[in-house]
Amino acid sequence: MSTLSLIVSIVRKGWGSTVLEASVNAGARGGTVLFGRGAGIHEREKIFGMSIEPEKEILLTLVHVSQVDVILDAIVRAGELNDTGRGIAFVLPVGKIAGVAHFMKQALEPK
Repeated sequence: MSTLSLIVSIVRKGWGSTVLEASVNAGARGGTVLFGRGAGIHEREKIFGMSIEPEKEILLTLVHVSQVDVILDAIVRAGELNDTGRGIAFVLPVGKIAGVAHFMKQALEPK
């Protein structure tokens, strides 16, 4: 069983820094912010007959499984994800990792 999980958060443009700060304050060691655009039912609005494709910010946060609940709760609060159309967050197990020495070192240390 992996000791790491990836929290993927998709939030409205301009909210990435707020959500990232909340995750760090909850115990995450940082995160990666990517930019994207939405295509869901809430993004089908039109102006002058042209579809709007709202921009999104995607946060990737690698955490130990023991921290997932606390950090995910902070992300949900900061991004207002319980409100309709504000975004989504989900957690994926991480099977292998390379290039992040501090995580690999901690995973090998006895608890």
